[in-house]
Amino acid sequence: MEMINTIGRRKTSVARIYMAPGKGEISVNNQSLEKYFPFDLHQIVVKQPLTLVGVDGNYDIKINVDGGGIKGQAEAARMAISRALCQFDEEHRPALKKEGFLTRDPRMVERKKPGRRKARRKFQFSKR
Repeated sequence: MEMINTIGRRKTSVARIYMAPGKGEISVNNQSLEKYFPFDLHQIVVKQPLTLVGVDGNYDIKINVDGGGIKGQAEAARMAISRALCQFDEEHRPALKKEGFLTRDPRMVERKKPGRRKARRKFQFSKR
């Protein structure tokens, strides 16, 4: 039985997963998927690569996520699962690549600049 270890990132979130053939159990930070991601949308995002290639329920996945928010963590987990599926079977790669699951989203929060309220927002101008 082969265990695959991959990593996925999104914004400041990092997801490390351990994936092995099994019954389809997914745990996130030692909690069930439904408990850690209570919203259906985030659960769907995590499972997207599995349903796309038609192997939903064939692998046991243990996910460790850190940093960022809930959505960033879900998308980081999706990327890590996609990478693991490519390592298990190279035939899944074209379908996952077409959907964009293997592409790292490079958008990050812009840093705050000195003399401004936020990154680009200036302080209110008062003429008098």
